[in-house]
Amino acid sequence: MRNRPRASLGRILQDLGTTVLDVAASPGDLFSLANAVCALLDAPVTIEDRSSRVLAFSGRQDEADPGRVETVLGRQVPERYLRMLDERGFFKQLYQSRAPVYMELDDEGVINRAAVAVRSGDEILGSIWVVVREPLSEQRERALADAAKIVALQLLRERAGADTQRRLRADLLSTVLAGGGDAPEAAGRLGIATARLCVLAAQLVTDDAAADPARGESDRQRFCDALALHVAAIHPKAAAALVGSVAYAVLPLHSMGDEEARAVRVAESFLARVGPRHAANIGVGRLAANLSQVARSRADADRALRVLGARGTTGQVAGYTTVHFESLLLQVADVAAAEEQTPTGPYQRLLDHDAEHGTELAPTLRAYLDAFGDVNAASAQVHVHANTFRYRLKRLVEISGLDLSDPDARLTAMLQMRIFGR
Repeated sequence: MRNRPRASLGRILQDLGTTVLDVAASPGDLFSLANAVCALLDAPVTIEDRSSRVLAFSGRQDEADPGRVETVLGRQVPERYLRMLDERGFFKQLYQSRAPVYMELDDEGVINRAAVAVRSGDEILGSIWVVVREPLSEQRERALADAAKIVALQLLRERAGADTQRRLRADLLSTVLAGGGDAPEAAGRLGIATARLCVLAAQLVTDDAAADPARGESDRQRFCDALALHVAAIHPKAAAALVGSVAYAVLPLHSMGDEEARAVRVAESFLARVGPRHAANIGVGRLAANLSQVARSRADADRALRVLGARGTTGQVAGYTTVHFESLLLQVADVAAAEEQTPTGPYQRLLDHDAEHGTELAPTLRAYLDAFGDVNAASAQVHVHANTFRYRLKRLVEISGLDLSDPDARLTAMLQMRIFGR
């Protein structure tokens, strides 16, 4: 390793033409810090977040091993190295220690690492990684630990600034989505179009919020950031923001016919790009001719998204018009639940009989109706012999009084099954 004079971190920052506070306030500041730490420790450096994504890196990465080069190019530590570090307990050691940790990797072509966790109190914000061939001296360990404090300050400031901007964008987009009198001003501040818009409502299906609220929020925000980038690449006056747990996008569409189908294709292409990392569904609203109709488009998108959730699907896109009837049924079910309504008539008599005698007459009726009266198909659906199914069908007619030849009676029974979900 080359011998170079080592000064304090503050002196190096001054030599770079800045101060610690300047670094914390300027664009690209983490890269300046990474270069300062590189000069201080005489070794290439990366600054990474808790998920091992590269936030910044120093120069001299060509002196490191291929793994580091791959990490910098991909801005993410490759999975095989993460697995190796985890299996050897290095991450556990790193996050439990407040001092720098030296890691002997013992792999051919891989140079050892020194790393230190970047903390704010007990919260782990990320880490600094240094490519070294031998343990750090006491002086260099102390310098790395000091650098972690400055990086923590910068990460907190960047997070606060980003959070403020995201909250502002979310508030403005919420105003646009509401479609009220303040919508034009909010749209102007966001720089989005004001006519021929379509609303997309996207939501992660696998949500880590219950197990790890911080990680869940981080995943949702990254997902929304990706959606914002995707729609902005399609139209410069598009916008996206996270509102609650749903990422909304307002997408301007030119008058070319079948706008909803075009918006669905945009959503599908987005899910195809992020699918391996984010399992999600997207609902697409009808076209809004102007800002006053955006609230309707947003309601459409929410309802389409809810239909996909009720189906239990993942990685799907639904335009509102394609799931309109399912959406109406969900709305009717909401009203029925709010008013504490219950099934009535023949269907209720079947449910009562099944509950009292342990029979399966209601599922028999559902199978019969779903199969359009095809006894063979219906009996296969409930896994009984066709003759057994015919007997059950005869019994349910006797018990419920349902006239299967009456189309209105059949429709009433089918709707009650769908609305009450039994």
